[in-house]
Amino acid sequence: MNQDHIKRRLLRLRPWLAAAAIYNLLWGSFTVLFPEALFRVLRMPPPSYLPLWQVVGMFVLVYAPAYGWAARRPSAHGHVILVGMLGKILGPIGFLWALVSSQLPLRFGVVILTNDLVWWPAFLCYLQAVAYLHGGWRAFLLGD
Repeated sequence: MNQDHIKRRLLRLRPWLAAAAIYNLLWGSFTVLFPEALFRVLRMPPPSYLPLWQVVGMFVLVYAPAYGWAARRPSAHGHVILVGMLGKILGPIGFLWALVSSQLPLRFGVVILTNDLVWWPAFLCYLQAVAYLHGGWRAFLLGD
């Protein structure tokens, strides 16, 4: 594959990155402004420290501009997407731990599905392409 082919491949992923930016803007804002809403929908008691749940919303919200930048110039913001992908991997791991230890019910998994798992295919395709542009995974992971 040549660099032009990879850049075209990255351009095809722009709608996914833009959708991630919009999703994070909406979900993060909603969680900050209405922290109990999700728990009502899932018929779960809200956490006793709602501000901590609002912080989760802020973490999601803070990625909205980053994903927007990557959608605008896909070849220029690979490391930002890599950090986002790490969160999308660690979130499900944390959920599984909470599920196994009976701290969260299975129905809370809908959050993991929409916030994390649904984005894996596009983000992984993006990261594979951008790593190639950087000269391979090693160079990309080293920050080159």
